[in-house]
Amino acid sequence: MIYKRSILPQIEKYIEKKEIIVLTGMRRVGKTTLLKQVFDGIKSENKILLDIENPLTRSYFEEIDFNNIWNNLGVEGLDKTKKAYIFLDEIQAMPEITKAIKYLYDHYDVKFFVTGSSSYYLKNLFPESLAGRKFEFELFPLSFEEFLLFKGVANPFYKSITMTAQYKNKIKYEKTKQYYAEYMLWGGFPEVVLESNLETKKMKLNDIFKAYFEKEVKGLADFSNLSRFRDLMILLVSRVGSKLDISKLASEVGTSRQTINSYLSFLQATYFLSLVPPFSKNIDREVSGSNKVYICDTGLINLLEKVSMGSVLENAVFLNLKKYGKLQYYDKRKGGEIDFILNENCALEVKNKAIDQHFNALKKMSQTLGLKNYYIVSNLFVDKNYVIEAQDL
Repeated sequence: MIYKRSILPQIEKYIEKKEIIVLTGMRRVGKTTLLKQVFDGIKSENKILLDIENPLTRSYFEEIDFNNIWNNLGVEGLDKTKKAYIFLDEIQAMPEITKAIKYLYDHYDVKFFVTGSSSYYLKNLFPESLAGRKFEFELFPLSFEEFLLFKGVANPFYKSITMTAQYKNKIKYEKTKQYYAEYMLWGGFPEVVLESNLETKKMKLNDIFKAYFEKEVKGLADFSNLSRFRDLMILLVSRVGSKLDISKLASEVGTSRQTINSYLSFLQATYFLSLVPPFSKNIDREVSGSNKVYICDTGLINLLEKVSMGSVLENAVFLNLKKYGKLQYYDKRKGGEIDFILNENCALEVKNKAIDQHFNALKKMSQTLGLKNYYIVSNLFVDKNYVIEAQDL
């Protein structure tokens, strides 16, 4: 069964453009599968898909004269006299391949599609000489909309927050509430979603985390103390949805603020976590400057640490909200907070069950900040016009 990811139509728009398509994302999010879908969708027969983690494949590009690469690819049936489509999977396995890609791009009628497992690495991997020659796309674990697609459940989703609030209904909620509970528990890595056996799901999540730590952390980072790095990861998971106190984290892990900041930069750039900054229109000078932390997948959260359902819910909401635009949060030191502010004009507060008291407090704060729209995101169904069901995002 072939499942189409939401990002596929965005990539397809640029298939006939000259620029290189670069697809990055955490390991095991489905980059190779997506690459094959794009490959299969190209009608031309003059195309090739290669795994750069295969040493034999890498030898095709190990030429002093890059023109000779065509002779090697010709063995695979590629014709350099016609427009060629070259798909390269996991190019971080051969950093020097970017020189060959640039040369072939500049001198031949060729369209490249490449994947890599880490934006941190690829940003250093692609030289400045490729600026203006590439379009970049990021793939993440499944959104809840994609999760339902993988489960074979048809369910409408809307492109705007306003429409999402307007068109909710109890029947749709009842139809998908158990799926959302599963999504919060096990997350959105495709292989975990498609696995029915619970013990095997857990084993797959363990393997995904192990692969990240072994290949990304050990393979890419130059950290002298990996045990401290691991300790920080666990601390961050336990603080999902909370503001980060860098000094406190440094004290607990036993290292410097500078080291903590370098760890955070790496974790963010390799897709393990996201940091949400505070919102301010300079109305209130007491707004805190610390970022809030969210993890890439709720399944990994539950695997690594015992976290409250409220924190997991907020993380799940974050993962599905970010497709709508820029996210910030508001927190006044002397009381009053808003979980998310979307595109600087819409306030969203996450609750297990929305009540009027929640909305009244949110409305008051939002109006003070000059925000025109405000909703409670509720895990449980509440038939109020100010409520958005979490599973509808």
